[in-house]
Amino acid sequence: MFEPFDLTDKVALVTGGNGGIGLGMARGLAAAGASVAIWGRDVRKNADAVDALRQYHTRIASFSCDVTDEEAVVDAFGATAERFGRIDSCFANAGTAPARIPFHDAPLDEWRRIVDVNLFGTVHVLQETVRHLRARDAAGSLVVTSSIVGLGGAAGWEHYAATKAALLAVVRSLAVGYGRHGITVNAVLPGWVDTALTSEAFASEEYTRRVLSRHPIRRWGRPDDLAGIAVYLASDASAWHTGDAIVIDGGYTKF
Repeated sequence: MFEPFDLTDKVALVTGGNGGIGLGMARGLAAAGASVAIWGRDVRKNADAVDALRQYHTRIASFSCDVTDEEAVVDAFGATAERFGRIDSCFANAGTAPARIPFHDAPLDEWRRIVDVNLFGTVHVLQETVRHLRARDAAGSLVVTSSIVGLGGAAGWEHYAATKAALLAVVRSLAVGYGRHGITVNAVLPGWVDTALTSEAFASEEYTRRVLSRHPIRRWGRPDDLAGIAVYLASDASAWHTGDAIVIDGGYTKF
């Protein structure tokens, strides 16, 4: 019987999977039966994430990796593939968000830091995944975490917005280039999700009042709100879905 959302025989890699949106995605994948590899820089957070996912009784492991270090990505990918035997889906989710700073005051070093993590770090991970899938002549799915900020303007976050918009171009191009090999490539664009990266903004009563008034669903997103889309994109149900930018934002951008 065709069970499109059953991930029992799938192996998924989630970078930045030890917290926030990445952990929400990992939770959905594990609950659907997938074996899950967590990548993150913080060893303690990695261990905590593994413990949180053990309840799903699938194979779970974590690997310490800084995605801005190309050699570290190669090593971590090799260790992950050896541990699980293969990788079917890659969720390139690791990223960073800067403090808001006026464009005319933002040093280029800060631009380089954001680009190094959000763009080049993602590219490193995607390259290794494509190499792995092509070496196996296997189908698979690549999923990139972008942001609704990549679709519009964000004063003080020009560098962050630029990286998230660039990722959409990467996704579209990879979808065109590798679709013939059975590799789907899509982006997920979260809206305002309650994580460590947004905690400072959400602590402001004025900010909360202004932003939530634009939310049709009238609440912040939660990491687990991204679990369902992760399961879909790792599953056989999405085998003909590629090159897309999927907005999950509680309707915020439709207001």
